[in-house]
Formats: sequence, C-alpha cells, structure tokens
Amino acid sequence: MTGKKTHLVFGIFLLLTALAGCSSNKISASASDDGVVHGIKYDKIPKGMDLPSNMVYVPTGSFTLGSAESGSAGTTSVSVNGFWMDKYEVTNAQYHQFVNWVRDSTAAMILGYVHVSKEGDTAVDWSKAKKINFADDDIQQRLSSIMLPSQDLLNDQPELDPSKLIYRAKGFDYNAAAHHPDQPRKNFIYSYDVPIYPDTLVWIKDFDYSYNVSMARDYFENAAYAQYPVVGVNWRQATAFAHWRTNYLNQYLGRKKLAVQNAYRLPTEAEFEYAARGGHNNFLYPWGNYLKNAEGCMMANFKNGKGNYTDDGALYPARVDSYLPNDFGLYNIAGNVSEWTATSYINGYQAYDNDFNPNIYINATDKDSQDKKRKTVRGGSWKDPADGIQVNARSYEYMDSSRSYIGFRCVIDIPPGTPKK
Repeated sequence: MTGKKTHLVFGIFLLLTALAGCSSNKISASASDDGVVHGIKYDKIPKGMDLPSNMVYVPTGSFTLGSAESGSAGTTSVSVNGFWMDKYEVTNAQYHQFVNWVRDSTAAMILGYVHVSKEGDTAVDWSKAKKINFADDDIQQRLSSIMLPSQDLLNDQPELDPSKLIYRAKGFDYNAAAHHPDQPRKNFIYSYDVPIYPDTLVWIKDFDYSYNVSMARDYFENAAYAQYPVVGVNWRQATAFAHWRTNYLNQYLGRKKLAVQNAYRLPTEAEFEYAARGGHNNFLYPWGNYLKNAEGCMMANFKNGKGNYTDDGALYPARVDSYLPNDFGLYNIAGNVSEWTATSYINGYQAYDNDFNPNIYINATDKDSQDKKRKTVRGGSWKDPADGIQVNARSYEYMDSSRSYIGFRCVIDIPPGTPKK
C-alpha cells in the first residue's frame, strides 16, 4: 500500500438485540395464541454504559430562544429534549488522541498490521499498531508515503506529513431520506474524507501586525497546553471528531458486550443556548446579569474594553476548567473559545424554526454556494467584548474555515431509561 493515499473507514456499527424470553416489566406473552395482545417479550437486552464521563445532563425544558435585550431578530418560545453535554470544551489532549488514532491506524494499514475476517473485512491490529516506533529508520522508510519530503524538513529531522492524516466518516442523511421515501436507502448514505490535523497557523492568519509565532508553534503540540481548548479546527473536523468518538466508544462497549449508544454530535444552536442559560430564561450571561462576582472576579474569559484582554487573568484562551460553571455545571459555555454548533446559519432563523427541538441543517457539499456552508457559532470567545458572550449572541463561520478562537464540545442523546445524575 506504500505510495497510495490511505483512508480510514470507520463504519457504522449497529447492535441487533435478540427479542425472546421474559420482559423486565413482568409482562410476557403466553405460550399459546390466546387471541389477546400481550406484547413481544424482551430478553438479553445488553446492559448500558455507565454515566458519560465529564458530561452533565441538561434536562428537557422550554425557554425563550433569542432575546430582545440584545437586539436579536426576534424571540420565540421553544422546547428541547434532554441531552448530555461535555462539561468542558474539547481539549488539545483529547483532540490529540484523535490525531494519534488516525496516525497509528494509517501507519498500521501501510505496514500490514491488520486482521482479515472470514468475510474479507480488514481491521487494524491494535496490539501491533500501538507499538509502532516512528523513530525507527526502517519504519520511516516503510512509511515514506506519509512522511514529509526531505526538502520540507527542519534540521533534517524526519516528520510525518500532517496533511496525510485523513479520517473517513460515513453518515446517513435522515432529512433527505424523510423527504424522498421513494428512493433506495443507499442514496442517503454518504462519506467524506477529512484531513484532521488542526491549522496551527491560525494564530498568525487571524491577527495582522501581531506577534503570535509562539502560539502557532506551541499551542497544540506543547504539553503545557494539554488542558486548553483545541482551536484551529473547522466544522468538518469537529464533526469528524464526534463521529470517531462515537465509534471509539461503541467498539469498547461491543467488546464488553454492553449496549451501543447513540452518536456523539455537535449541539444544535437551540441546545447550546438552552444549556448556556442554565435553566434561567432571563439571564444576559450564563451566570446572571453581571460580569464580575461579589469578590470582583471576572466570570469569563473575554475582552473587557478596547485592548483590555487581561482583566480576566488570561490573554489567550484559558484552561477549560477555568472560571465558574453555570447552574447546569457547564464550564466556559460563554467566553474562552466560541463553539461550533450543528445548525446552519440563517438570518431571522426564529421564523423558520420549529418550536420543539428546533434546528436548521443543510448538509452542504463542496459544490454548494458559500451561503449554504455557513454554520452557527455560539458562546463568544477570549477576543470578544461583553456583548459577544451573552447567551443569545450568535455569529457564523464557514464550515471549512478554522480560527484561533473557535473550538467545540459534544453532546449525546441517551434513552430515557438511562439513570440520571
């Protein structure tokens, strides 16, 4: 496979549960056909996973989407279903785990460290992939197709080519399938390839006439920033991370013979605003209507006036566990870094939204117009003034663009029977 572009296919895994035996609620069908509807019998339902790690439950509820206080396009009352949300923004360390998985998987496929099933399916042999010594001269020769050419090296030190770390995600377009029931299922299955390494040069591209070389060099790679929010990640990369995270979890659950879970995903715009409000419909900010607490400490990481970035104790992004959480237990749901949502950006969106679980989603492709590629960004960041971190503040970025001030966090839907904290 050397010399060929290697893609990783991480498929959709579905667990089909056998339905037989006694149901958990003691209602069972009779052994004979007695003409009475008893319902099917459930048996061998796999035990579910433990409560999600470092996530908080945002309960089902209603709120007023948008706020006239900040001059938004309008307000409307909506309801959202409960969901689990990352307590913190996704960190450099967490995203590095994704990058390393793609790196090791790509290298393993090239080196032939694979298992081949009876059906001919190929899977990475992780017992070997985890032991790859990328500093070994022979390994570097065998991996030449994903190494930087000699003319691109600094100090003649071999390096992997970040552009060759490509993740292939597969998905199903439920919206298109619902509107075209006459078409075969295959028409709605799509895949896309995503180079997943962050754009570390955003620290320079985003700010003309500003010295940020040290951030471009260190922010993603230096362990000192491990617990800081990952940035330089575009919408496609954030979505790919959620896809990988889903399958990474479900493969583990499958090995443990536990029930697979719904997909990790980006929150919708409505979910993000509802979570940011922390159960309070009339707050300007996730914590209330003030910027400092009783001790005079800033409540978030933002720009407090022209050129004043440091009143909150941080010049750039801060650690993801900095400042106080809102009443749902979410840290930096305003400020620090803005965050991608799943929702497409449309002006006057309240007029188009449904009033329950509202979301406008355009599955844009490379061929679509730029307007269709706009994704809503929420939360405000370290570079934004106070009005940019209000709970109703919204902006957008193009799905293929990355910024030094945009990160993300994930949500996951878990069925109602799952115990809550």
